[in-house]
Amino acid sequence: MDHALSSDPDAARAGAKLFQRYCASCHGRDAQGLEKAPALRSPVVRDASPGSLFWLLRNGILRRGMPAWSHLPGEQRWQIVAWLKSIQ
Repeated sequence: MDHALSSDPDAARAGAKLFQRYCASCHGRDAQGLEKAPALRSPVVRDASPGSLFWLLRNGILRRGMPAWSHLPGEQRWQIVAWLKSIQ
């Protein structure tokens, strides 16, 4: 898979479900952020390249408490990226 999924509406719908399963407990169901993690409806995410967001999902930011999601298949990580880009 490649970042072509990042603009695919079907990928975004699948990514929304994956976000709820894996990300909402920290970032909030609406991606507005919680105490644990920042809002993802933000200029930082809007301006980030799909590849950068994919890299963050794969590697995490451990010093900030963001786990690595490298165990998720690449296609699922791209679907989450697609959803993140679609909500901006």
